[in-house]
Amino acid sequence: MQLIKETLPASKLVSPLCGILFTLLFAVSFPGFAQSIQVDKLAHDLEPEIRKAMIEGKIPSCTVALVSGDKVIWTGAFGESNLWARTPAASDSVYLIGSTFKAMSTVALLQLMEEGKFKLDDPVSDHLEFEIPGNDPANPITFRHLFTHTSGLNGEFGAIPVWNNGGAVDLDTYVRTKLKVDHPPVTKVEYSNPAFTLIGYLVEKISGVSYKQYIKENVWDPLEMTSTAFDPTPDMGERLAVPYVVNQETGKQVPTVRIRAAVYPAGITYGTIHDQANWMIMNLNGGMFKGRQIISKSTMDMMHTRQYDQFKGPIEGIWGNETAGFGLTWWAQERNGDQYFAHSGSLSGYTAFLLGNRDRKFGFAILTNGNRSHPHLFKLGDRAIDLMIELSAGSVAAKED
Repeated sequence: MQLIKETLPASKLVSPLCGILFTLLFAVSFPGFAQSIQVDKLAHDLEPEIRKAMIEGKIPSCTVALVSGDKVIWTGAFGESNLWARTPAASDSVYLIGSTFKAMSTVALLQLMEEGKFKLDDPVSDHLEFEIPGNDPANPITFRHLFTHTSGLNGEFGAIPVWNNGGAVDLDTYVRTKLKVDHPPVTKVEYSNPAFTLIGYLVEKISGVSYKQYIKENVWDPLEMTSTAFDPTPDMGERLAVPYVVNQETGKQVPTVRIRAAVYPAGITYGTIHDQANWMIMNLNGGMFKGRQIISKSTMDMMHTRQYDQFKGPIEGIWGNETAGFGLTWWAQERNGDQYFAHSGSLSGYTAFLLGNRDRKFGFAILTNGNRSHPHLFKLGDRAIDLMIELSAGSVAAKED
């Protein structure tokens, strides 16, 4: 019996049908960890918080998934994915997942590290046939620097309208002509989309296959992420949520320009909450998904562990407290004795967020067609995990030894 329940989609944000409750006691068991969660109570307490976040964040629709251990225990769909057509959001609605994709790109490159193709602190220049302007051979950019936003890399970056006669820049041309080093590595943390274009190029260069092919065959396919793509399939297009922004004069939601990647590896990727939940399951279970080791537990632990103590503390615009810092792409922090990892994603008309508690193996994922609604999603994610802890049987004993 698959113990997964889903709320029915609501035709209106505040509709009484928004999030029909169900009664279920969910038990999850795996080595060294066993607990029960009162899912009916969890849904009852969380759904008002979701509706509140949508109102305060001016979010037209969202899909949410909660994970415990290696199972999705609850999903919900709220609001309207197309306000003009009054289309209710559904759990298979497609949203732009933004930079929540970045860690997938990191996993791809780290898989190649595990094959012995490079070491984390090797200079990336060892694998390039060109020089990056400003890269100092005496203090070179390493793979670890790319993953932690400490590389000092900058460069022109952006998106272009989907309906545009101009073409996107191909990956090879971009890394050869647009990258530059603004400051020496590990002098400060500066969020770098260009660094992740270089990660994509390195995946392609080291693996010997195209970046898109490698990601699909080695990350998405093993995780059964069948509705995640750089370019939405026709089937995904039919389920695509419209991106909205708030008109500052009228205060009303208006559709905004659909965009595509000028240079794709940094995060202009589309997906569903079910696929995001599968990605979360792998992260919560040491790189394991349905009995298959996608990446080693030791590598996964590094991804979820702050790499540079000198940069710990809240980062402006990013979820975290005084213990926070970048792991290998993921944000990592400690809260109430538990280790957390998180990442958001945002592009015009879409905001996404992922949050995981490593110790209790609880996860939260949300996709929205709201614009720059990060603070509301951060608060909601924290509340969701806290509720899961509160409503789990033997919450103290549930933590792993």
